[in-house]
Amino acid sequence: MLELRNITKKFDGKLILDEINLKIGNGEIVSMLGPSGSGKTTLLNIILGITPMDSGCIIFNDVDISKVSMKDRGFNIVFQDYALFPNLNAYKNIVYGLKNKPDLVTPKELEELIDFLELKPHLYKKIHELSGGQKQRVALARTLATKPKILLLDEPLSALDGVIKETIKGKIKAITKQYKLTTIIVTHDPEEALTMADKVLIIDKGKISQYGSPKEVVHQPKNKFVEEFILRQLKIKRDNIYNLFGENYV
Repeated sequence: MLELRNITKKFDGKLILDEINLKIGNGEIVSMLGPSGSGKTTLLNIILGITPMDSGCIIFNDVDISKVSMKDRGFNIVFQDYALFPNLNAYKNIVYGLKNKPDLVTPKELEELIDFLELKPHLYKKIHELSGGQKQRVALARTLATKPKILLLDEPLSALDGVIKETIKGKIKAITKQYKLTTIIVTHDPEEALTMADKVLIIDKGKISQYGSPKEVVHQPKNKFVEEFILRQLKIKRDNIYNLFGENYV
């Protein structure tokens, strides 16, 4: 379990995160949802270890990792822009993180991962030869090959659209469930958050507005902000929100 206790962060005297308390169970998919500037990316970076917090602590599997370096936490992230190496082909990008850890994954495990993400036909293509969806799958494979304890995704679908977007969404859900991998997804899109996650964390102005299942968020918004934010972002009428996501949310 990942537990955040009273996480607070300021930048230049401005309060960005205000005593965030959160528990994420092993194998859960959690979406962090909120408007631009709400603090969700800062919180993701604090969990990863890129950004230090001002106060509070992070507990992972009953161990305080607040002062553990990013390298030693064993978490890994797929960035919004994929952060792939353009001078390397897809395969060399996938195995890049294994250079100093050759025994971390077996050849069979790597082959299964590549097959699962349907990347075998694209392994020896340069990055500029790949579509957006293929780049996203290469970025996922590179991250998963390092066997992260927690998978972090920063706006993983923002550069995609249409069928490709739905395909990658399905792959992410299937991967996390197959590997029982605790996953945290940052997004500004309520539809992504509600259809991909087991739980949704809605942040507004550095505070948690609601944390619960998609069904709870849809049927029982905790406050006006939660309800209006979802309605506004999805561009739907109030009467339609309860039927938007089909039988799973009715």
